Amino acid sequence: MGLLDNLFDKDKDHNAEKKKADFSDVVAGGSSTAPRADAASAPNVADRQKTYTVVAGDTLSKIAKREYGDAAKWHAIYEANKDTIKNPDLIYPGQTFKIPDA
Repeated sequence: MGLLDNLFDKDKDHNAEKKKADFSDVVAGGSSTAPRADAASAPNVADRQKTYTVVAGDTLSKIAKREYGDAAKWHAIYEANKDTIKNPDLIYPGQTFKIPDA
């Protein structure tokens, strides 16, 4: 029997004698090589902070109106970004602010 005989079915009698694979001892389960998705390593939705990047013409009031539906809530954005905002009346395009939950 040649090396490629099995590929080209040259020996049909030999193929008839082949046994089918026996999977009776296989146990269901996941892959042992796949990384586990532990609760500790899964990203938490609460950990993701919403951000906003300032564009020309924006004010904290406009951002608050867009994000919260109330321009008067601009203080919440200012408080969350005091380290970035020196003067709440002077914000610049390209600045990225954290947007806290309302």
